[in-house]
Amino acid sequence: MIEIQTSDKKLAVLVDPDKWSNVDQMAGLVSAINSSNVNLVLVGGSFMANDLFENTITFLKRKTSTPVIIFPGNGMQISSKADGILLLSLISGRNPEFLIGQHVVAAPAIARSGISVLPTGYLLIEGGKSTAASYISNTCPIPEDQVAIITATALAGEQLGMKAIYLDCGSGANNSLSIEIIKTVSNRIKIPLIVGGGIRSIEEAQEKWNAGANVVVIGTAIEENLTLLEDFTKINEDL
Repeated sequence: MIEIQTSDKKLAVLVDPDKWSNVDQMAGLVSAINSSNVNLVLVGGSFMANDLFENTITFLKRKTSTPVIIFPGNGMQISSKADGILLLSLISGRNPEFLIGQHVVAAPAIARSGISVLPTGYLLIEGGKSTAASYISNTCPIPEDQVAIITATALAGEQLGMKAIYLDCGSGANNSLSIEIIKTVSNRIKIPLIVGGGIRSIEEAQEKWNAGANVVVIGTAIEENLTLLEDFTKINEDL
């Protein structure tokens, strides 16, 4: 079961299987997760050049008790071994494949898997550079200065029945989401808010939580420096 509440201040680590040559290389990451209070591990990515998706989930489930949640880049990233899936609908774009098309392809497999499903409105926000998510999805991110459009899109996702909103600048973004965006969106919606992309420091994570994010997602920063996880965790403990 995926449990995210609007009162939560959770820390999630994003594991992109495509960033690793084999699962054995993830031993250090798993050790860091187990020695911290990371609340969620997200697995997935926009583009998979290797075949480690299923193996990564199996490895993580075997090595950690932290819930492992699929963060799917397409309808093929499904596994019954995960604890759940963020069923992302890319509501910031206008590509029907990522609004509903991939979901139709994935629906039978998700039903067979029996995993917990959290319908999530996914918004790509401009983060200072072109990202794989934007390229693969063939959609343009919403400009970061268009706060009214971002907020209205998130609100529409809630009204359509989404159970969470995910604001993302994309993996490796130069900039993370502004405090203005997070505050404005969190004040308008009544469902949990997930924030990711470009978060590289403990100060940034603190700002996102304080602004209203319920889940802060870190990925690239941890891939580059595992020791940061301890610092992120210390912030999470103090909230």
